[in-house]
Parts: sequence; structure tokens; C-alpha cells
Amino acid sequence: MDMIDNGPNPNAFDIEEATLANDDYRRVVWTGRHLQVTLMSIPVGQSIGLEVHPDNDQFLRIEGGQGRCVMGPAEDQLNFQQDVSDDWSIQVPAGVWHDVINTGSEPLRLYSIYSPVHHAHGRVHPTFEDAEADEEAGEDVPPAWTGHELPQWTVGPVR
Repeated sequence: MDMIDNGPNPNAFDIEEATLANDDYRRVVWTGRHLQVTLMSIPVGQSIGLEVHPDNDQFLRIEGGQGRCVMGPAEDQLNFQQDVSDDWSIQVPAGVWHDVINTGSEPLRLYSIYSPVHHAHGRVHPTFEDAEADEEAGEDVPPAWTGHELPQWTVGPVR
């Protein structure tokens, strides 16, 4: 897949095709000044990782595979649970802990839309561990031209 994040320039692509072709845990495919689009591929039995975005909502859409979405007001109060699959969307309100776990027999393929920008421009993380290491090293931060230079999320210990 030859997706290149062209920054805040106009862009158009077949998001379903790109999502289904993506084999990376997370691939940033477009970074605007106020919005970012990422593609994700979650291996069987793994998840996006339990997290919360205190100040913004998030949109996710499943393009392939099966999973279970969990959400709630705290890491240990994930009282919303919904099985999801191809063509399902997930809307995560600001301040809500959430995770999507792959419960199927093939990679769970989805895309996510953030506002404001969360990740480094054009960043590709082949695995969850790569993404986590990048975040811990302070390398996965939005570009200065977005005005959101500090990470806007909190990652919990539950995966």
C-alpha cells in the first residue's frame, strides 16, 4: 500500500480499499491542522488498547473482521459492550474509556478519525508494541503546525 500522508493539503482516496489493504497496527494516512485519519489492523485476540481522550470525541469504522467494543466512565467500569463487524461505526464521547478487541479469526481492520490531531505526521506503527514504545519515547506527537504538540490521550494498563 502506497499511502503517503500529504499533510494539510487536499486529499482523496478509497478509504475502504486502503483500510482493507493495511497490515500495520496503525498508519497515519492524513494529517490536517485539526483532524487526523488513521488506518488500523488489529491481530486476532489483540485490541487497540484501553484508552481515554479527555477533551475530544473519536469516530471508528470497522471495514473487516469481528470485534467487541467496550466503553465506560473508568478503566474498571466498562459497562457498554457491543459486538461489531464490517460496516459498523463506533462513536466514543470525550472522557470515556474505550477499547476494541478482535474476537474474530482474521485481522480486525478499521479506520479512526481524531480531532484534534493525536499522532506524528505520516507515522507508521507495524505493531502495538512499536506504537507504545514510540509514545513512551515522546516520538509520536502531532506536528507543531497543528497547534496540538502534546498528546491528548491517556493509555491505561489494561490491554
